[in-house]
Amino acid sequence: MRILILGHGKTGKLVAEIAHERGHGVHVLDARENRNAMALTPPFVAGFDVVIDFTTPEAVVQNMRACLATGAKMVIGTTGWYAKLNDMRGLADRKNAGLMYGTNYSIGVQVMLELAEKMGGALKNAGYTFSISETHHTGKLDAPSGTAITLGEVVEEAADLEEIAIESKREGDAAGMHVLVARSEADTLTITHESFSRRGFAEGAVRAAEWLSTRTGCFDFHAVYTEL
Repeated sequence: MRILILGHGKTGKLVAEIAHERGHGVHVLDARENRNAMALTPPFVAGFDVVIDFTTPEAVVQNMRACLATGAKMVIGTTGWYAKLNDMRGLADRKNAGLMYGTNYSIGVQVMLELAEKMGGALKNAGYTFSISETHHTGKLDAPSGTAITLGEVVEEAADLEEIAIESKREGDAAGMHVLVARSEADTLTITHESFSRRGFAEGAVRAAEWLSTRTGCFDFHAVYTEL
């Protein structure tokens, strides 16, 4: 399989390494080579089976417009663009393209989301208050993280709550930590996911690309991760 990777930051580089390890051909475009998505011409994009984007919230929408318009398959690892999700989903549908999106491609995080949903439902109306904290490296541009936002939405829906407070920290080269706390007058229950490296995100994104390569439509990674 031929994979085009957009973004040559730390996660993008690791995605390229893992794709190579799994036997795929890889081409990487960094920001200087692809300003305003100018490199993503239809003939160029057609040379790849899947495009994986780990760029920035500012660049990713332009990249999606250019690639999805050709009917390409795209896995989006970038967060901070979900205000445009309906537009991108519509474009993918019109062009018979493939779009995979997710706030986090770590399998462990997907399990955490399921546990959070169970926690929220079980503690609904039981006198608990919920809070979320997330810690990432200083280069992460969006705050709170997309994963923390998703975590909050899952608990809010399950527990029928208003918006849960999220504390964001940016420290050094932290790969990512998310902590969900439920506190009552009697006790505290905590769920923590800590990433030791970006490998879990990168491997999940490559496996998502392999899965998407034979499909069209728009998919939330959390809804399909058990099929990878």
